Amino acid sequence: MIVVVKANAPEKEIEKLMEILKQKGMEINYSKGVDHIIMGLIGDTRSIDVDSIASIDIVDKVLRVQEPYKKANRTFHPEDSVIDVNGRKVGGKNFSVIAGPCSIESEEQILEVAKSVKESGATFLRGGAFKPRTSPYSFQGMGLDGLELLKLARKETGLPIVSELMSTEFLQAFVDDVDIIQVGARNMQNFAMLRELGMCDKPILLKRGMSATIEEWLMSAEYIMKEGNDNVILCERGIRTFETFTRNTLDLSAIPAIKKKSHLPIIVDPSHSTGMWWMVESMAKAAVAAGADGVMIEVHNSPETALCDGAQSLKPDKFRELMVTLNKYAELEGKVIG
Repeated sequence: MIVVVKANAPEKEIEKLMEILKQKGMEINYSKGVDHIIMGLIGDTRSIDVDSIASIDIVDKVLRVQEPYKKANRTFHPEDSVIDVNGRKVGGKNFSVIAGPCSIESEEQILEVAKSVKESGATFLRGGAFKPRTSPYSFQGMGLDGLELLKLARKETGLPIVSELMSTEFLQAFVDDVDIIQVGARNMQNFAMLRELGMCDKPILLKRGMSATIEEWLMSAEYIMKEGNDNVILCERGIRTFETFTRNTLDLSAIPAIKKKSHLPIIVDPSHSTGMWWMVESMAKAAVAAGADGVMIEVHNSPETALCDGAQSLKPDKFRELMVTLNKYAELEGKVIG
């Protein structure tokens, strides 16, 4: 349920209204806009007499919300959320470019790639320390040693780092050392992990599950936000369909759908969604045009020898060319990279 309060309402009257609602067992999500104050009520709203609340002088209107997600709902929070990551913004007029290798393989590799993407204009550095692989025999990542190398790359370049958390066993290390914690597609509905992430003060990049509906995806964001962490960034990375030509099917329609339903920023991963490096530029440009707040691009200095996902990785020179193009596309959409 949404209670819309007049913008010029006296502070004492607002506090009195909030106390009435809390006495009825409601948790209140408070959002102050230019023209109105929005109170999103979370709880069993059946005990709320809509007419009684609507009759209060400072109340403009009372609305019922049908969707099961509340905190992620745009009705609760009409303005776009902008996530602050160590002074860098994700969302709003900012177009973020997260770039780097799928997996950290060596100090030489991660430093070379990090310096290259920084020079090309990337805003964040990605690198997998732990890798979820379909086969137990595939390379699983360097683990905490890889995380140390990623930290070294951050020190060398100044780029905030993004890496995927595979288990709550290593949560504290990620909270201490990673700037944006990524939740992969396979863990999108790992609700125990989502609750733990909700109790930490760290931006979370939540990838869409391979067969997840938009509502299920937003409900996963709700798990994080319910525990107090509103710093959630959504990532469309392709869904599983009948088509086998591409690795996944990139659902570009999810971008305007999310923008309609939620205030959370959304970025696109054209590398994982297509699985082919030569498709990445086209899909990245399409993501900008569809209204995305950023892209995540895999870049490797030697894709042919990569231990993980070399076929979908751009070489540094191709990434540099892509960044020139993306800057022009972002400008057309009224956004700025960096």
